[in-house]
Amino acid sequence: MAIVLAGHQYGKAENRVVRFQRDAARHEIVDLNVTSTLRGDFADAYLRGDQSKVLPTDTQKNTIYSYAKEKGIATVEGYALELARHFVDDVEPVSCARIDVDSHLWTRAVVDGAEHDHTWTRSGGEVRTAAATVAGTGAEQQVHVVAGLKELTLLKSTGSEFRDFLVDGYTTLEPTADRVMATSLVAQWRYDATCLEDGFGFDAAYDAVRAAMVAQFATLHSLALQQTLWHMGRAAVEAVPAVVEVRLAAPNKHHFLYDTARFGVENAGEVFHADDRPYGLIQAVVARDDVPEAPLAWQR
Repeated sequence: MAIVLAGHQYGKAENRVVRFQRDAARHEIVDLNVTSTLRGDFADAYLRGDQSKVLPTDTQKNTIYSYAKEKGIATVEGYALELARHFVDDVEPVSCARIDVDSHLWTRAVVDGAEHDHTWTRSGGEVRTAAATVAGTGAEQQVHVVAGLKELTLLKSTGSEFRDFLVDGYTTLEPTADRVMATSLVAQWRYDATCLEDGFGFDAAYDAVRAAMVAQFATLHSLALQQTLWHMGRAAVEAVPAVVEVRLAAPNKHHFLYDTARFGVENAGEVFHADDRPYGLIQAVVARDDVPEAPLAWQR
């Protein structure tokens, strides 16, 4: 038996980058949380403490901030791609780089009925995400872009049911034909190679995928959250031809009808207790069957 170093990677996590565009009276803001992850021939650093091939994480941090100015941040996906390509193409020991970006949203403050040019209020909990992975060089280079969102809280007060489920000796849940359905959605979608073409509209694609998923959640009469996720993922693929795979995770944010009858008060589906845990966690992967899988795109 031998004990070996079976895998390794390293990087700089959660660099908080705030970039303002100040070349006009109306300023723009991009607020990011950026994490770099490098893979390559770094075994000597682990096994012998030899740092000769290690690009310091502090250098990665400096590059992340400098690229926000040098390259700009037209889209979060494009910014992530620029960084990933730099680390692979320009830093010799690096064979694969992944850049993960969370984009925090801001809304312009309204003053006297008009949007203010340089003041914002923080939007709700929803976070836009992006990940770019670049591996190898030359003709064999692999490039993957995964966009997404997390903490998108969705709730519908009707149009959902859950019944005819499997029952055993431990089952206490009552079937229902009308329930509140709520979730805090995490969704990620992988683009095909067309996203690397000049002029690909990452922002428009993001808006289209988000809108398609929200519309399905709202309008589909749901027999189960599983069914809703399938239709949301399918709608995302149909909305943007460049989307080839969607991964969804949806905690079932339970709402239980509160018993007010004991106080002599009728509760006809109007007052609920929102219970945040434990919760059902429903997950799904929806993909086109004519596109190869890309495990590297998802490897963190």
